[in-house]
Amino acid sequence: MNVARAPSDLADRRQDENDAITLRVLTAIEAKKAVSQRMVARELDIALGLANAYLRRCAAKGWIKVSQIPARRYAYYLTPKGFAEKSRLAASYLRNSLAFVRLAKEQCDGAIAECEARDWRRIVFCGSGEITDIAALCAKDHDVQVLGIVDGDGPVRERSMLPIGKTLASFEKVEAVIVTDCRAPQATYDRMVAEFDRDRILMLPLLHISRERPSE
Repeated sequence: MNVARAPSDLADRRQDENDAITLRVLTAIEAKKAVSQRMVARELDIALGLANAYLRRCAAKGWIKVSQIPARRYAYYLTPKGFAEKSRLAASYLRNSLAFVRLAKEQCDGAIAECEARDWRRIVFCGSGEITDIAALCAKDHDVQVLGIVDGDGPVRERSMLPIGKTLASFEKVEAVIVTDCRAPQATYDRMVAEFDRDRILMLPLLHISRERPSE
């Protein structure tokens, strides 16, 4: 199996990211009524240059209009066409999000059920994010003990109810690992293989992880 993600998957992911940012831009403009480029960048927590690029694209599409205000600055307003596009993107995002959650829940539940069937009761999730949150909820329906989350590179997760360790060694008597990292799943899996029994590391198909290292 090739480690590299298929071109179509990459294209789909880039399109999803593009749509998500566009939706946030249009939503910010609608909420503020009249908003400046700097306000959009601050509201979305993105670079000013990226905000400029998206505002220019939205203007070219006719989704927003630009008006000059004092001090040689510009304000942006949503057009009727922009309202329609925002509604379309919001509906699409919701459909995709619901589909993702359903798939993630199904695969997390399957991985945890496999651990339960093999009598691997003490498990650890590797990676943080939405998939890990979904897995933690699924675990409540199974006779397993989630020892915690291995997340050496991720941001502090104040909302997590599970212990977080930098490495697998942070937890005792681990019987199975489920990779739930959606930031860099292959790298996370490769790191776990160096620390733990490969046969006891479970992966979710949606993460497209390969057990075989690529040939040089």
